[in-house]
Amino acid sequence: MKLAEALITRADLQKRAAQLEERLVKNLLVQEGEAPAEDPQALLREFAEVAAQLEALLPRIHRANLRATLPDGRTLTDALTRRDLLDLRLRVLRRAAATASDRPTRYSNSEVRILSAIPARELQVQVDALAKERRELDTQLQQANWLTDLPE
Repeated sequence: MKLAEALITRADLQKRAAQLEERLVKNLLVQEGEAPAEDPQALLREFAEVAAQLEALLPRIHRANLRATLPDGRTLTDALTRRDLLDLRLRVLRRAAATASDRPTRYSNSEVRILSAIPARELQVQVDALAKERRELDTQLQQANWLTDLPE
């Protein structure tokens, strides 16, 4: 199995676990004399099976991320950390650029004029550079995911 396939499986299992949790919560409490729409014990057993599958799969994914490298020599773990930090920086800079671009409406010249402390264009240049780096990194990660075999 390739790492990319394992990541798809992980996402499916996580989604299934979340759905089982919702179904369980909706079926735990019933009015006296009524029966739940689904058996909560069966839902718990199914959830335990999904959790066991995740418990077996996740360490294999982590080992693959530690062993596999990108062309520049970084492990996938290091590259994923870099991608997460790029996402954080992009979120903050995009919000700052949007705020700097916002011009409050003044109804008369006597109202206080609000100006941006940093030019919006300067922030947008940074956003564009980081977004490009993030896209390129994500492409490298995707390629590595499809080339990397999942360890046992």
